[in-house]
Amino acid sequence: MRNFRSLKINKNRKHNNNTDQSIQQPLSFVNKFEETQDFREWNIQVNDQKIRIFYLESVVSKEKFYELVFVPLSNLKGEHIEEFLISLNGQETKNEEEIINSLLKGSFAVCLPESQKIYLASFPKELERTIQEPVNEVVVRGSHDGFIENLQTNIFLIRNRIESPDLTVRYMNIGTKSKTKISLLYLKGIANEEIVKEIERRLSFIKADMIISPGYIEEFIEDNSFSIFPQILNTERPDRVMANLTEGRIILMAEGSPTALIMPVTFVTFYQSPDDYNSRWIPATFIRVLRFVSFIIAITLPGIYIAINAFHLEVIPHELVIPLKNSVEGIPYPPLLEAFMMELTIELIREAGIRLPRPIGQTIGIVGGLVIGDAVVNAGLISNIMIVVVAVTAVSSFVVPSNEMSTTVRLLRFPLMILASIMGFVGLMFGIIFILIALCRLESFGVPYFAPFAPFRLNELKDAFIRIPLWMMNKRPVSSGAIDLLRQKDSRGWKKHEE
Repeated sequence: MRNFRSLKINKNRKHNNNTDQSIQQPLSFVNKFEETQDFREWNIQVNDQKIRIFYLESVVSKEKFYELVFVPLSNLKGEHIEEFLISLNGQETKNEEEIINSLLKGSFAVCLPESQKIYLASFPKELERTIQEPVNEVVVRGSHDGFIENLQTNIFLIRNRIESPDLTVRYMNIGTKSKTKISLLYLKGIANEEIVKEIERRLSFIKADMIISPGYIEEFIEDNSFSIFPQILNTERPDRVMANLTEGRIILMAEGSPTALIMPVTFVTFYQSPDDYNSRWIPATFIRVLRFVSFIIAITLPGIYIAINAFHLEVIPHELVIPLKNSVEGIPYPPLLEAFMMELTIELIREAGIRLPRPIGQTIGIVGGLVIGDAVVNAGLISNIMIVVVAVTAVSSFVVPSNEMSTTVRLLRFPLMILASIMGFVGLMFGIIFILIALCRLESFGVPYFAPFAPFRLNELKDAFIRIPLWMMNKRPVSSGAIDLLRQKDSRGWKKHEE
């Protein structure tokens, strides 16, 4: 340990006369880190040759470097130093930008003053959390592992499921300051190379200083950032990524984030869940139909109630007219204001439940809903029926497997409520037609967003509102952008042999 010392790089280092002049040769990349106090230097002597080693102590593993490099290097003869560094996958370079980027990512710069060579040896710190199931994508049946914040670990989880050389990984760095490492994954021969090139082209135009997570990237590359509908599906589940890869879609992942982006997608994709394929097709179809029904309920039920209460009492049975009138009698606010007050209250409770610690958040959600609902009814501010409508609407909006689409559903009901209060059922229909037009016009990387309904593709309905048995899904959906549509051949051939 006598030769092992750590020195802070500062402006006065050049005035140290006790150090060999060859060691004090100026290195241009050192000046870039002159003001940061986590930049360090090791000076060691191997026989007659003095070596300088630079690193950032906040991103490197000094223990590994000392054990695998420093101690063996101290026992080497001078003529074997370069061979030893090469054996550790050390790369020689003179590119200042490459040296700086490597230091920022956990490398040591080993400088040999006599030969004027610099080698980069990578020993980054490894801090990973345990692989566990994502809390926002829980399934009943299926795998229970999820992505973490390490990109290489996430790619391993995918390769562990798809053991094929066709699984292609492409790396890029985006963000002029953050230099965030991202990767594109797709299956060669199945995914459309034109879509891959288009995604890479859009990524190349990102000139932002900081790209922290895929959520930042999403807004830069999606077709229409002003649309309320999400055009990229995100997930933290490796099994969901694997399923979409095999359908011909492209995956984008970033270092430091457990979220993967799936492209291109359609409206139907957001209502599909891994549970649909882990269960038998009849119950899976029932659950999927229930999700689509919940979408209709979530965006239209408050508007329907407002329209009936304000314009169309004749559409309800005579037996319900009197209870409805008794319920709203004495309420000082019109139905629209009633609905807005309760919907905003539900959103406030939901947001508070997310921000608070989990045990307290669950308590706030349950107790807050019960207490507030009972209090406003007893105070005569809100009718009983409105409480029921808002509760059913809230539950329906959370049935969606995707959080982004769930947020979209919650937002869509507000303009429909306003239209229903102005023109009744006519205004409500105008709003629904406008939503359908927006869905039909939207695209995701050149793929029609509302497929297989617009354009209508009968063959793809087998995995849209319903899910037929897996052995009947012999072709991939065209809306996935795949170039190889054949998924499987006759998978029930054993049945024919029995006959």
